[in-house]
Amino acid sequence: MTSATILSDLGTEILIPVCAVVGILFSLFQWYLVAQVKLTGEKQGGEGKNGFNEALIEEEEGVNDHAVVQKCAEIQNAISEGATSFLFTEYQYVGVFMVIFAILIFVFLGSVEGFSTSSKVCTYDTTKVCKPALMTAVFSTVSFVLGAITSVVSGFLGMKIATYANARTTLEARKGVGKAFIVAFRSGAVMGFLLAANGLLVLYITINLFKLYYGDDWEGLFESITGYGLGGSSMALFGRVGGGIYTKAADVGADLVGKVERNIPEDDPRNPAVIADNVGDNVGDIAGMGSDLFGSYAESSCAALVVASISSFGNTHDFTAMMYPLTVSSVGIIVCLITTLFATDFFEVKTVKQIEPSLKNQLIISTVLMTIGIAIVSWIALPSSFTIFNFGTQKVTKNWQLFLCVCVGLWAGLIIGFVTEYYTSNAYSPVQDVADSCRTGAATNVIFGLALGYKSVI
Repeated sequence: MTSATILSDLGTEILIPVCAVVGILFSLFQWYLVAQVKLTGEKQGGEGKNGFNEALIEEEEGVNDHAVVQKCAEIQNAISEGATSFLFTEYQYVGVFMVIFAILIFVFLGSVEGFSTSSKVCTYDTTKVCKPALMTAVFSTVSFVLGAITSVVSGFLGMKIATYANARTTLEARKGVGKAFIVAFRSGAVMGFLLAANGLLVLYITINLFKLYYGDDWEGLFESITGYGLGGSSMALFGRVGGGIYTKAADVGADLVGKVERNIPEDDPRNPAVIADNVGDNVGDIAGMGSDLFGSYAESSCAALVVASISSFGNTHDFTAMMYPLTVSSVGIIVCLITTLFATDFFEVKTVKQIEPSLKNQLIISTVLMTIGIAIVSWIALPSSFTIFNFGTQKVTKNWQLFLCVCVGLWAGLIIGFVTEYYTSNAYSPVQDVADSCRTGAATNVIFGLALGYKSVI
């Protein structure tokens, strides 16, 4: 039971890649804007002192501007060189794991039917013939490798923009917190848009290439696509855990050497371990986070596509409805693009107190706009009613029910974000109470903090 969609298949084939390309172009534009902050001692074309339009803090303090910029550039180069070296070393081991795991995927999936090269009856539609299990193993392995490579690239690009923008954010902070916030926000947008757009584009291209072989066998097609999500999450393990352990080890080492042995402040550039700590932050918190986010995004998209392939969408080969998860992601890129402008162009941050409300507004605005976007997509890209495979029976479902499901996840994410902030921000009582418990010793601090942690997850 199904009906036609308002959005045509051609419209879907245009919408998804166009939104992905727009996301990539927007991220490159943000990178260009960040690059306008020069890491040289040359004049930047202004009319004020030292070539700047606005007065700098160092001018009043008598600090030489060229020396400050040069020092920032040296520290950035050291961090960037260390992070790149760490990642390339890590990726050598990741490459070995990728090859071994790809072989295991091929062997396990291929052995399901005894490496059969003959066609088989489809699981969810016995009237159709599906491709051999051996070919599903081959294409699953290929999609796994593609997902792993995309995950690695996402993490690496995120790390590069972070190390590229850190010194520039520092230099802009001399002119005011607003300018520093914009540089930092734009550099973060580069990673976010590149990650989402690259993941969407590669997944969409992979589906269309695999479809050349699978043809009408959509069950096998989208089963093989699941390797894409697995590849993304597998690579995230190395970046997140490996980088996290490294940064904690470097952090403790820096504190022991600096505070205990040399009696110098925390994060002092005279301490070589501080550079190692900053390298670990970039590798674990940024490259690892990028791979982790991509893995989550790819897995959820692939899982939704597999569920859709065994519904009436897959049986009737309704391409537009099948691509509903990717269409939602495409609209999400446009919504995030609009939302980003609120923080960088429409409303300028001028004081420290405005930073937190600005970031909150990002969450609220994007959630509201995305709700509208999902409603439109559910209306034009889904038939008014369709069937899904429900434990052996076909269950009739309405498009507004799917819209509600997506909205529940969307708004639950917003609520969880605000609950997390309440329990972790020093502006609210939980963190203030934990700080107050330190007055009576470490024991009460640990007990109170642990109890608060348990309470927060409820």
